[in-house]
Amino acid sequence: MSEPVHHTILLFDIERFGGRDDVEQTFLRRKLYDIVEDTLVSAGVEQTQQYREDRGDGLIALISSEISKAALLRTLLTTTPGLLHHYNRLAASSTQMRLRIVLASGEVAHDPREGVTGGLVGHDLNTACRLLDTAVLRRALQQRSDEYSVLCVSDPVYQGVVRHGHLGVRREEFHQVEVAVKEGALTAWLHGPLPAAEENGAPAGAAEKSAGGAADATEKAPAAPGRGVTFNFFGGAPSIGGSMVAGDQHGVSGGQVTGDVHLGGGGDRR
Repeated sequence: MSEPVHHTILLFDIERFGGRDDVEQTFLRRKLYDIVEDTLVSAGVEQTQQYREDRGDGLIALISSEISKAALLRTLLTTTPGLLHHYNRLAASSTQMRLRIVLASGEVAHDPREGVTGGLVGHDLNTACRLLDTAVLRRALQQRSDEYSVLCVSDPVYQGVVRHGHLGVRREEFHQVEVAVKEGALTAWLHGPLPAAEENGAPAGAAEKSAGGAADATEKAPAAPGRGVTFNFFGGAPSIGGSMVAGDQHGVSGGQVTGDVHLGGGGDRR
């Protein structure tokens, strides 16, 4: 195994890939490679500054740390959606492409084996792959029917790049989410509005965060039912005897009358 080296980690995954037939999947894979190629060229990434690994319904791209993450973000926020829109305008309904995209960073090593393709090793890469598969990212893409991609960045990328508001990167458009993965809780930042949770309509990020945090506060007990009619008086000269009230009443003065009450001489029960 080689020594781990710091890379920018860029992941792509095609939505609903498994529901296509073999011919459609092959076509989509080719188009994904075209879109990734055009995206990286637009961001100024040379062939010698990248490594790509096929993942069937997606792709891993390791980018040299020489390439600006801010430049990559701008490209993913503008060029990539444009490329997808242009492709989908002409594509058949069976080959429409929508992507989940993750931008992260970390240490990755190569551990190739003879006769076997691939061989990437690294905790940071594993974490990025977990993020790509989270429910909040899937729901976000599902609920944005007028968009062709959704982007999420890792917390280190947000803290190191996004929050500083570089040209073309608006930090107010990113929202923090806490998601549960196999290794524990994971903080990430979703571009665009948070999706509604499937069950109660609450923001998905809040739901994921609540699952790994403190228990929800207990609901307040309902108020006890009243004990019949209550009257309050301000001023006047009320007289109370048994269950009868007579005299001039002008408002509330702090006393209370409860139970069956007769007002005036009409005999109506209130």
